[in-house]
Amino acid sequence: MAGTRASAGTGTGTGPRRGRPGHDQRAVLRVAVDLFNRQGYDATSVGDVARELGLTKSAIYHHVPSKEHLLRSAIDEALDALTAALDEVASADDLDAGERLRAAVRSSVTVLVAHLPAVTLLLRVHGNTPVEQAALSRRRAIDQRLADMVRLAVDEGVVRDDLDPLLISRLLFGMVNSLTEWVRADLDAEALADDVTALAFGGLARQSR
Repeated sequence: MAGTRASAGTGTGTGPRRGRPGHDQRAVLRVAVDLFNRQGYDATSVGDVARELGLTKSAIYHHVPSKEHLLRSAIDEALDALTAALDEVASADDLDAGERLRAAVRSSVTVLVAHLPAVTLLLRVHGNTPVEQAALSRRRAIDQRLADMVRLAVDEGVVRDDLDPLLISRLLFGMVNSLTEWVRADLDAEALADDVTALAFGGLARQSR
């Protein structure tokens, strides 16, 4: 591990670009995403990011080539994490369709908490730029995978079949996405995922003991 950390800052191109002490590409991205979420992407300029960090615009451009690059990096963080979570669920051969769906819901919650700023930004994308349009295309592909999981669970008889599978998928993952409105990154993600999954699959009816 020590060797990995050392190589990241040697200027070999394997790690984030570094400039003035205390700031690197990750720091710039973190501040930019916070501003995008607070002010909106269109209303935020590179100058805003520079002022927030106490840097000049030219210093920001030392770390990142453009505002669009910051947007793409943040959105890709969220989409890559969600895709990886679904890939892991899909590769679990020991799970039936219902268990895979439960695991997908649970993983979506933990990814959301772990990447809260990036997921929040992703859910606010409207397709106004090529970067956003590409993000929406990837998000639709993820939504389709989730809907397919619901259909398989319906076909196997582990999820009710009197509702449209697409509606079930939208309601399930709409509930997960709504967490961005109030959840905090310091919450216990595992406990929250357990609670959301229990509510999604068990409902509000009091459980017999």
